[in-house]
Amino acid sequence: MNRAVILRIAIYILGILALIMLVPLVMAAILGEVEMLRAFGIPIALMLAAAIPTVILSHGKPVSFSTADGFLLVFLAWVLICLLGALPFALSGYFDGFTDAVFESTSGFTTTGATMLGDVEAIPRSLVFWRALTHWLGGMGIVVLMVALLPVIGVGGFQLLRAESPGPETDRIAPRITRTAGILWSLYLGLTVLQILLLRLGGMSWFDAAFHAFSTMGSGGFSSMNNSIASYHSPWIEWVCIVFMTLAGFNFTLIYQALRGRFSEIINNSEAKAYAAIILISVSLVTLSLLFQDSGAVPATLGENIRYAFFQVTSTLSTTGLSATDQDLWPPLAKGVIFLLMFIGGCSGSTAGGIKIIRHIILFKQTGNEMKRLIYPKGVFSIRLNNTTGRKDAVYGVAGFVFLYLLLVLVTFVVVSTSGTDLFSALNVALISLGNIGMGFGKMDSLIHSLPDWQKWFLSLMMIAGRLELWSAFVCFSRDYWRR
Repeated sequence: MNRAVILRIAIYILGILALIMLVPLVMAAILGEVEMLRAFGIPIALMLAAAIPTVILSHGKPVSFSTADGFLLVFLAWVLICLLGALPFALSGYFDGFTDAVFESTSGFTTTGATMLGDVEAIPRSLVFWRALTHWLGGMGIVVLMVALLPVIGVGGFQLLRAESPGPETDRIAPRITRTAGILWSLYLGLTVLQILLLRLGGMSWFDAAFHAFSTMGSGGFSSMNNSIASYHSPWIEWVCIVFMTLAGFNFTLIYQALRGRFSEIINNSEAKAYAAIILISVSLVTLSLLFQDSGAVPATLGENIRYAFFQVTSTLSTTGLSATDQDLWPPLAKGVIFLLMFIGGCSGSTAGGIKIIRHIILFKQTGNEMKRLIYPKGVFSIRLNNTTGRKDAVYGVAGFVFLYLLLVLVTFVVVSTSGTDLFSALNVALISLGNIGMGFGKMDSLIHSLPDWQKWFLSLMMIAGRLELWSAFVCFSRDYWRR
């Protein structure tokens, strides 16, 4: 294990984080938020004090590490990012201790969206903007950003990209991994800027437009308003968010191919077709449920019901967690559909969390093969994805992931239940933590805030594990990993 290289690159990442943190620092200075100058200045100084000498002393030294080293580096980097990213929250005085600050930071970077704040609108704007930045950085991945910015990391960049990027497989867009990372971040930035402009046209301030674009494209759930998107009462804003939440939950590689005119890549993609089908079926069921309920809790017109159905379905499936209405007032069928979507997640190669649609497709197809094998014991059956025969070992990897995912949901459910939380709420907390969803049923934020500190630390670890697709986090705790 190349410990020196792992430590060096981890410090590089903290240096990048420090430079990004200069943005809310400058904002605090412009807005006259004097107390926030210290809150941002201290962590910036600490990270730059470590990064600048490291960059100078290691200039010109080769960078090379194995795939196994990449898992440790990515996990270590995310833990450090969440801890140091919590310092502005802790030093601001708006959080009840360092534990709550770490939870907020972790929830932000992992794009979970659960918050420790009761009144978001009462905190300084610079701190609000830092919350949005954590979503945006965590969505595409700060390690992927580092690979794009530092060509020296190209030697082991693919190992880092694979360890951090969601989905069972990582696609290369360009031969050079630094070029691939650069394209992904450029596309991510372009879509974010486009959404900011569209939200501004809908009447949002530039600040709120940027905040919600960061939150949407990062598939997070933080908002600058206490009532989230519902505060604006704007169909335009809601439809803009629906479109970009759908894009955030879609494979960015396929979006890039579509921009190049290669629409056949999407048409022939099994996951893309399943993604569209899930959205349309779920929206249809929710809309019908809302239309036939005898209650004034939701809008009565067909158009409004369709819009709210689209919003909550895409928000849940993409694991964004923004809200345009109070889904707790919905009828059982509508709530049941939303609850089931929490077990699915978005596409691989997106900013969404969850199990991912491609894994459900693989298990569904393998289930069909197993039934065929009962009828034809000597038959040889394979899984076809994207009109090609898939790798046989992909089934084992997916089965192992889903088992570990559900096991961790069960463990988290039991852990949260020990605090006296009712069973459904405990399951809800487990799903929003592992799936990085953030939005659940009931008052989830106040419930999590009331949990003991040790459970908040546990949930923070689960959020990181969920963001790193479990393997990158838990392989580092394996005895075999340290024996190699």
